[in-house]
Amino acid sequence: MVSWSTDTINERDRFAYWREMICSTLFSISPEAPSERFSARIQVRNAGSLRFATCESTSYQIIRTGRDIARAPADHYTIYMQLRGQTAIEQGDEHVTFRRNDIVISDCRQPFRAMLSNDGCRAIAVVPRAMVNSRAPWLHRRAVYKFSSSHFLDLARRHMVRLVSDDLSENESNLMTENLCNLLALASATDAPLNRLQAELQLEAVLAFCQQNLHNPELSPHFVAEHFDISVRTLHLRFEKTEQTFGRWVLEARLDACSKALRDPLQRTHSISEIAYNCGFNDLSHFNKMFRARFNMTPSQWRHELVKSS
Repeated sequence: MVSWSTDTINERDRFAYWREMICSTLFSISPEAPSERFSARIQVRNAGSLRFATCESTSYQIIRTGRDIARAPADHYTIYMQLRGQTAIEQGDEHVTFRRNDIVISDCRQPFRAMLSNDGCRAIAVVPRAMVNSRAPWLHRRAVYKFSSSHFLDLARRHMVRLVSDDLSENESNLMTENLCNLLALASATDAPLNRLQAELQLEAVLAFCQQNLHNPELSPHFVAEHFDISVRTLHLRFEKTEQTFGRWVLEARLDACSKALRDPLQRTHSISEIAYNCGFNDLSHFNKMFRARFNMTPSQWRHELVKSS
């Protein structure tokens, strides 16, 4: 992770430094000088063909012109997640404003103009077009696209936060970015029936659905297959990619949910049995046995560890 900041630069030279070092060198854009005092900082991490950044600044405009594109052609998309403040983008015939937690994807082969708000902060992922187009070919028709509310976006946000903040290996970054693209494809696939999506996307959709329904003791292969209008055999084939059976994946996910709930200070008043039932276990003896096998201690011992450390 490499950091740049205008904090150590003479105030008179800050914007020139930012324009030369960051905008021209890293992203090939043409910023317009702000009317107020300017300050900005950025953290950037490269992983092969991928680039991740967290950028915050006072307000200013950035433009990617035809000249910028000719100088540095870019066969990639930029994915933005607004962390603070807001950003407005004009690209093609689209006008998009995004605020905290909104995610937007922009085609870097087309010119754009963006207005960044004062004290704004954005997470940025630059990914090859092929990685997005292979999963969501419908997005290539849009210069810029703002994702609507979807339960897949909650997972996508977590991926963005990890990608821009963690010192992941190149392999880990690639795998997580592929998962991010899968989630964004699912979030935008409003007109594509899930049973017609490629197998990888089906699996992402199934896992997200299972995660949301862990509390349901009726969660079963038949229940999930019926929801997605696929066969039980197809469902089991999808789970082969996780190197776990459906039943094992659900058990591990429920145990993870229980372990987090037992150490959640906000759930100290909840009994262990209440937490187990809320996570989908309907047999307390079975839960205790599986929990001990997984964590090498009983649920009460696991919870007691939190009390001792707090």
